Amino acid sequence: MAPPYTPAGLPIREFLLVVLTAAALTLLSTGPVRRLAFKIGAVAYPRGRDVHTEPMPRLGGLAMYIGVCGGMLLAHQLPVLRRAFDFSLDPVAVLIGGGVIVMVGLLDDRFELDSLTKLAGQTTAAGILVLLGLQWVLLWMPWSGENGPVLILDQNQGGLLTVLIVVTMVNAMNFVDGLDGLAAGIGLISASAVLAFSLNLLKVTGGDVLNYAPALIAATLAGACLGFLPHNFQPAKIFMGDSGSMLIGLMLAASSTSASGKTSLLIGGSPVANTLALLSPLLVVAAVLFVPLLDLLMAVVRRTRKGLSPFHADKMHLHHRLLEIGHSQRRAVLLIYLWAAVLAFGTVALTLFDAFVVVWGFGIGLLFALLVSAIPRLRDVRRS
Repeated sequence: MAPPYTPAGLPIREFLLVVLTAAALTLLSTGPVRRLAFKIGAVAYPRGRDVHTEPMPRLGGLAMYIGVCGGMLLAHQLPVLRRAFDFSLDPVAVLIGGGVIVMVGLLDDRFELDSLTKLAGQTTAAGILVLLGLQWVLLWMPWSGENGPVLILDQNQGGLLTVLIVVTMVNAMNFVDGLDGLAAGIGLISASAVLAFSLNLLKVTGGDVLNYAPALIAATLAGACLGFLPHNFQPAKIFMGDSGSMLIGLMLAASSTSASGKTSLLIGGSPVANTLALLSPLLVVAAVLFVPLLDLLMAVVRRTRKGLSPFHADKMHLHHRLLEIGHSQRRAVLLIYLWAAVLAFGTVALTLFDAFVVVWGFGIGLLFALLVSAIPRLRDVRRS
């Protein structure tokens, strides 16, 4: 076994190189993919619930997947980051499962598959992750005290939990992808938060080789989202389509599961004394899921109360509501970025800094985000 890294030797430069490589490949391949989308007819034409007014090419997820593959290939050639492949199949599982989900998304971008067919494809991709060992194994029981037992899941329990999280996250990201740059930005913010969390795990565990895989998955996703944003931010030149939003959802679920679901809560042979540190894996997963999952839950409740299918499209998502109260497209996207960043990085900060300081900063960040979001309403009240 290769010697572990010490806290002073975290491979920051190597991970940064992977991020930049994935970003560059995505940026450069998006142009050819855009031309391909027009050629094969994978084009989104304006509908009543859409905010764009001109036909827009899709398939952006293909360019993002190319970036992810390039970042993974580079990491495999770096002696330090190769540990992610030598001691875990998680990166390989993401490449194969991601390839399946992108293929399903490409078919949907071109032929608009029905919801059951897409669900079958999503479940298949999630099942591939489970079959290759990327699944939840450990859960700390918070009601048992900070030195309480760890629940060890068997293969069936861990597999079902993983499939549920992956399918939920895939659909949540698909639901939230409604404004230029929105899904890519949330993916970048969430992946960066998971990367910071995973690097901290590498530090506190003295370089546990199991923590290289989640960091690598998050780094390649962050790079792909970063490289796609220049093409997708308002005014967009291409949409990522279902191929991109579902890839982001799968990789966020995979990186969170790899970081949280298999990480030992024992450091130095004894339980971590700080309860927040023990809870932090679950909190990070919750923070990454919060914005898209809230939108998904609100949509399901809203549609079922009207007697409609949960997958019935409407124009009442969070981003639509921000547009309705008076925000521009760009401001609405930036506001959701702000909410996602406050939640994701605030949660990760609990594992890095003093909890008292973080809670105050977290509260101030939430208050600021709330006030900025409410500016049009406050302006209308003042005028009236």
